Amino acid sequence: MPEISVTLPDGSVKSVPEGSTVADVAASIGARLAAAAIAGRVDGTLVDTWTVVPDGSTVSVVTERDPEALDLLRHSAAHVMAEAIKQLFPLARFGIGPAVEDGFYYDIEIDRTFTPEDLGAIEERMQAIVAEEQSFSRQVLSRLDALRVFDGQPYKLELIGDLPEDEVLSAYTTGIFTDLCRGPHVPHTGWIKAFKLMKVAGAYWRG
Repeated sequence: MPEISVTLPDGSVKSVPEGSTVADVAASIGARLAAAAIAGRVDGTLVDTWTVVPDGSTVSVVTERDPEALDLLRHSAAHVMAEAIKQLFPLARFGIGPAVEDGFYYDIEIDRTFTPEDLGAIEERMQAIVAEEQSFSRQVLSRLDALRVFDGQPYKLELIGDLPEDEVLSAYTTGIFTDLCRGPHVPHTGWIKAFKLMKVAGAYWRG
C-alpha cells in the first residue's frame, strides 16, 4: 500500500499508509495515545479522530489534557442531552447546542415547561446513552439533503437558510438524533463521564 508522510508536533516526520486517519496516526505512535485520543488537529484545524490525514500535513493527537478538550466534551454532552430529550419528547424542536464558558446548553422548544422531574429523567437517559458508547457519525449534506433531513425542525431550517450557499453542511448522528453541526465530536458517547443538568431558562429564539 502506498505511504504518505505527516509531520508530528515535535517536528519529526512519520510515514503511514495512504488513507490513514488521525486515530491510525495515534496508534502508530503508541497504544496508550490511541486509547486516549478524543480528536486531532490537521494543519491546525480541530477534527474528528476518523478524519483522513492528507500527505504532507501536520498532525497532532488531542487528548483530555488538551486546552480545547473541555469544550469538545461539553459540545458532545449537549448533543447527548438533545438525543435524550428526543427520546423522551419526540416532538421537540431543536435550535443550537454549544459549549459555553461554564458548561453547555441547548435551545429546545416543547409544548410545556421542563420540570425538575424532567431534568432528572433526561439525566438518567443521558447516562444510558453514555453507557452505550454510541459512535458519533458525520455526513456531509447538500443543501437539498439538509432541508430534507431537518424537515419538521423549523429552527434548523432557518439556520440552514441563513448559511452561505458555498457553506459545507454537515450533520452528526448518535442513536435517533441527528444534529446540524460543524463538529468535531468525541469518538463515542462513553467519553462523556460527568455532567449535571442545573437549570431551565426561558429565551427568545436568537434574541
